[in-house]
Amino acid sequence: LMLIVPLFLDSLFFVLGVFLICACAAKEATKKTKKAKLYVPQIDCDVKAGKIINPEFIAKCPPGCQDVKYRVYGTDIYASFSSVCNAAIHSGIIDNTGGKILVQKVAGHSGYRGSFSNGVRSLSLPRWRESFLVSEGKPRKGVTYPSTLEYSSSKSIAVKSGNIDHINVPTGDAVRKEHQTTPVPTPATQMATTTPTPTTTTTDPSTTTPKPTPTPATTRTTTVAAAAKTRPGLHRVRDIAFRGSSTSASNRNILRSNTGIQRHEPVAAFRRAAGPSAHLAMETDLWKPGLSLFDTGFSSKEELNPKPLESVSQGNPNCKVDLSFLMDGSWSIGKRRFQLQKQFLGNVAQALGIGSAGPLMGIVQYGDDPSTEFNLKTYANSRDLRNAIEKISQKGGLSNVGKALSFVNKNFFSDANGNRGGAPNVVVVMVDGWPTDRVEEASRLARESGINIFFVTIEAAAESEKQNVVEPNFVDKAVCRTNGFYSVNVPSWFSLHKVVQPLVKRVCDSDRLVCSKTCLNSADIGFVIDGSSSVGTSNFRTVLQFVANISKEFEISDTDTRVGAVQYTYEQRLEFSFDQYSTKQDVLSAIKRISYWSGGTSTGAAISYASEQLFSKSKPNKRKIMILITDGRSYDDVRVPAMAAHRNGVIAYSVGVAWAAQDELEAIATDPDKEHSFFVDEFDNLYRFVNQIIQNICTEFNSQPRN
Repeated sequence: LMLIVPLFLDSLFFVLGVFLICACAAKEATKKTKKAKLYVPQIDCDVKAGKIINPEFIAKCPPGCQDVKYRVYGTDIYASFSSVCNAAIHSGIIDNTGGKILVQKVAGHSGYRGSFSNGVRSLSLPRWRESFLVSEGKPRKGVTYPSTLEYSSSKSIAVKSGNIDHINVPTGDAVRKEHQTTPVPTPATQMATTTPTPTTTTTDPSTTTPKPTPTPATTRTTTVAAAAKTRPGLHRVRDIAFRGSSTSASNRNILRSNTGIQRHEPVAAFRRAAGPSAHLAMETDLWKPGLSLFDTGFSSKEELNPKPLESVSQGNPNCKVDLSFLMDGSWSIGKRRFQLQKQFLGNVAQALGIGSAGPLMGIVQYGDDPSTEFNLKTYANSRDLRNAIEKISQKGGLSNVGKALSFVNKNFFSDANGNRGGAPNVVVVMVDGWPTDRVEEASRLARESGINIFFVTIEAAAESEKQNVVEPNFVDKAVCRTNGFYSVNVPSWFSLHKVVQPLVKRVCDSDRLVCSKTCLNSADIGFVIDGSSSVGTSNFRTVLQFVANISKEFEISDTDTRVGAVQYTYEQRLEFSFDQYSTKQDVLSAIKRISYWSGGTSTGAAISYASEQLFSKSKPNKRKIMILITDGRSYDDVRVPAMAAHRNGVIAYSVGVAWAAQDELEAIATDPDKEHSFFVDEFDNLYRFVNQIIQNICTEFNSQPRN
């Protein structure tokens, strides 16, 4: 026994020793594994999201990016030619000391709202083809991030014009700089966008179901939608009270008081959902439409129960509009008035002459929350549309018009819902009394998207009721113009039938639908190009590329933006006029065919020539924009011709290169000079001003008065 015990103890200690050694080794291996960290690439303050090809990445921003020269476009969701780091400061993710951020490319937007936040002023923009989100620089589960980023260069850009050869800007840089050494982000669940698709980390990619990626914006929207749910008790009392009630405004006001429903309940702001995704046209040609990354939080009956087209009518060809009626389904309207509203909408549908070659009409009913009753492509003739209107049942709830306008702006006018693109987008808002939320901001965003907003108000607030109105003068704050054309006030629901024909006449008057005009489709743009000997053949081709890159961002047609060009030396030559080419492809081809002239530099005479040969033939409803490019001082006076052009309504931008005289550039440019005059030291840097000139054109357009 005395021999066995020591041997047993020795064996036990040996086993324990081996166990402890293994445990320590495993722990050390675990520590080493945990210490393996992702290398985070650093980016400069001026780097824009559109320049980085990776669809999702983590990067480190340096200190000092909070500067006005690093421009930001949008709020929460930013246009991809914004400075990534300054956008992160604007959103509050980092401050001016820098730090790590996570960037996700998302779909393009039909509008970006500017705001002042965290010491950064962001700018508004009507639309752009790609957006991005910024959040804390923490890796998402299941995603592999690159340790180096892949960039695209915008210095060499091809002009697409059918089978014709491309124009290439001579530069010393490659078109694309390849830096990537690790795979692009690989979400376990694919994002539903059209940015380059990441490889999933699952073993069987075919089983991966694309789902929207939740973001803070969607969470907030869902929370607001949940908070705005109908309170059944109040609505039940309201419904009972309205049975057999009179239609007078005073009775309606008494019922509002008795039910305890206050017209000034707070409303949360709604964020714009992302539209079709794309890469920037100026940075890559990989643009294809895709799905939205966001769930809007609202239901659409058409998505659940699509109705087949029963019979197709050609419709009224003199009224080609895409029309959405916002139907008041709130409890304040009552059962009887709701029926009168349906009769009115049916009569409007009949008077419009619904058809594939004429007007198309859909209906959104709003109360607490909006929902689509049917979209533009659901019914293609007036008879079927009238029958469908008759079957609509009342939603109930408050009169949240602002929320309804946001919903329409984000969701209704899409290709999937039958939007035709070439037809003006029109929204007619039916309001019983007054809205229970604010409409100004939602209306502004809708107008900036090119939506023409009409208001039909029935039984407006009497003097004794005006203290209950949430937003005084809400109609003037909402409509496209405050001249009475876009607003109809009806004293009683029983006289609503009298405004059917006047309303139809207005929505069909396409010449006066000014909100469908945006900065990209409502200008005559004349390029005045210096062809003097000092420019040289190679640099002249670079100038033409600059002209093409600006032109390709506009919507070009006979009725939209038109482009013309003049080349000058001592003499002047009309290369092509505004009415010569009516498609973007033809315009870009014509720019490429411009041959270098060579000679002296008479810029003043060229401005006078452009005023006479181009801008005197502009259409009355077009904004006249002159973009002059020169590389030297003029042999003649530029001030008098420029002042004459300004007086005739020409908005002049001057772009100087190399030896151009600053005083002449400022004299040519429209005031303020700093927004209309640009200078670069060499021709290869002209590309830097493309985005800025387009943005300035759009900012100026959006600042026009609405009366």
